[in-house]
Amino acid sequence: MATSKTGGSTGNNRESHSKRLGCKRFDGEIVIPGVILVRQRGTHIHPGKNVMRGGDDTLFSSAPGSVKYHIGLKGRKFVSIVIK
Repeated sequence: MATSKTGGSTGNNRESHSKRLGCKRFDGEIVIPGVILVRQRGTHIHPGKNVMRGGDDTLFSSAPGSVKYHIGLKGRKFVSIVIK
């Protein structure tokens, strides 16, 4: 009698691919409309002025300008676009 199972599928290949979340543009960078600023799950960072939120909570710019991260009400983190 065999003491272990025969071949079959391995149990190691169920890892999901990384989703590449995080900040894509940093404080002071110049952006144009439509540029992705933050990829996130949930609203860890909230949209400020001239920033819109996508269906998957991605934040993107809606106007040209420079990126500004700041703290708002209740200690929330915000990202805004400052138009010069």
